[in-house]
Amino acid sequence: MATVSGEFSVGMAAQAAEEGYPGVGRMVLDKRYEGALDAHGAGQMLATHGSVAGSAAYVAIETVTGRLQGREGSFALVHHGLMTRGQPSLDIGVVPDSGTGALAGLTGRMRIRVEGHRHFYDFDYDLPQG
Repeated sequence: MATVSGEFSVGMAAQAAEEGYPGVGRMVLDKRYEGALDAHGAGQMLATHGSVAGSAAYVAIETVTGRLQGREGSFALVHHGLMTRGQPSLDIGVVPDSGTGALAGLTGRMRIRVEGHRHFYDFDYDLPQG
């Protein structure tokens, strides 16, 4: 298992609410990863909030395209985030068998850190020798 870390920027654009789904927001994600993961992330997120302040959830699917320690390809991430009365829980994993090109066979998990207004990733992964 290898670990790489770096900074990323994220843009989100709200999409029109789907009729019949009150309280569910939809966003388009646009990310730029820097460092050992030099890539662009694009995806969609669904989010909702609970009836108690600080309680919410989101799910997202993101396709990451670029280079991971010099190996070029793409892979997909699935996000599952919960906030229970202000206590966050986030799980981000590589979608099985989603790696392409030199990233075929990639497995792993990503953690996100926010320090001030800056976003950082820590990515634990395994990749077959190629």
